[in-house]
Amino acid sequence: MDEGLVRSLTPSVIGALVRRGADFAAAEDATQEALVEALRRWPSDPPRDPTAWLVTVAWRKFLDATRAQTSRRERELRVEREPAAPVGSAHDDTLTLYFLCTHPSLTSASAVALTLRAVAGLSTRQIAEAYLVPEATMAQRISRAKRTVAGVRLDEPGDVGTVLRVLYLVFNEGFSGDVDLAAEAIRLTRQLAALVDHEEVLGLLALMLLHHARREARRTADGAVVPLAEQDRTRWDTAAIAEGVALLQSALARDRLGEYQAQAAIAALHADARTTAETDWVQIVEWYDELVSLTPNPVARLNRAVAVGEADGARAGLAALDELDPGLPRYAAVAAHLHERDGDLVTAAALYAEAARAATSAAERDHLVLQAARLNQRAAASPAP
Repeated sequence: MDEGLVRSLTPSVIGALVRRGADFAAAEDATQEALVEALRRWPSDPPRDPTAWLVTVAWRKFLDATRAQTSRRERELRVEREPAAPVGSAHDDTLTLYFLCTHPSLTSASAVALTLRAVAGLSTRQIAEAYLVPEATMAQRISRAKRTVAGVRLDEPGDVGTVLRVLYLVFNEGFSGDVDLAAEAIRLTRQLAALVDHEEVLGLLALMLLHHARREARRTADGAVVPLAEQDRTRWDTAAIAEGVALLQSALARDRLGEYQAQAAIAALHADARTTAETDWVQIVEWYDELVSLTPNPVARLNRAVAVGEADGARAGLAALDELDPGLPRYAAVAAHLHERDGDLVTAAALYAEAARAATSAAERDHLVLQAARLNQRAAASPAP
């Protein structure tokens, strides 16, 4: 059985059951049982309409599971009175599922886990491995999330912005275990773009593609970090860059700028440059100005300080950095970079060492330690002033 096909059908089936009256948790459980049945029967007897088959079997599983409940007959009668949901309504069912899985009542972590389980069709084990937590812990998280949204009825359109934030969180998790979450986030955002005509959906998909295009060049064969300035740009995925730029242009043409479009524009300018020196840093600063006007995210202002340092010199970058909270993640690393560009090797080395102590991954820590050691050697070899 084609695993990709099954995963693509899962949200439509769950959504159809929810629309028929099943609560979310029961719908998800019944759909999983139907998938097991499909795994057993499809190899020898494939259905002509896989989605309709799964909806029928899942609904039967749901009714069997609720046979002892007094509401069972009411649900059956309602479905008998109303025409069965046509397969063509999968569009609405899938979109409903996106909104349910990213409901504001859920924490970000729960929304991400539930989206990967119900919309992406990943197993609990796969999600647990991706987040480096025990499977039992992830199962509890998903169960709590399902209970939280069990009684939710989406009487009004859901918030696309919330869905996009969850998908962006999935993308930023990258790769671990046997699941490439960055690729999975791109797949889900493509699916959302087919369901929703929204410029920020296009902007996020463009941003993901432009960042993902540089993935192969970001690490050495043994996993060491390669900074943007040192990356082999011939290893960038030019097809992904071209698609990302086209999506961005389509979004910007609507003249309704959002934060993901602004971030994608910055990524596109990096992708367009053959070298770091040829990067249009002035225009990047202008896009960062647009971005910080759209969102209060301090990370955007931190990245803006780096761009200012490239466009107007290290002193200007340090002045922009002084306006920010030194407790921000990566603040010390950015300060180290700007002090190095300003020629203060001793201060830069100390800041790289400080940033290494706060690093959240071994690869990042090793990279920062090497930067500190490199500058300490240069400072020791320099003649005293």
